[in-house]
Amino acid sequence: MTVVRSREAERDIEAAAFWYEKQREGLGVEFVLELDAVLERVETAPRQFPEIEARVRRALLRRFPYAVYFGIEEGSVGVFAVLHQSRDPEVWKARL
Repeated sequence: MTVVRSREAERDIEAAAFWYEKQREGLGVEFVLELDAVLERVETAPRQFPEIEARVRRALLRRFPYAVYFGIEEGSVGVFAVLHQSRDPEVWKARL
């Protein structure tokens, strides 16, 4: 399946990578690399991740406290949010 990131998800990723890079040089790159690994797993087998609400699945990063929120469409996976796990769930729910 093809992974398609929404504009909002792209902004989430950029903001998180920027924040981590400010904390320590190279940490933002490490965040993006781990995110890419999770997105590869999502692309390969999206149904391995739990459905947390009707037609919404969540994949967790291991090293960073972030979650990828996505839905499975016909032939593709739509990522609509990449958020810190402490964020209010209403943030990603508003994007549905």
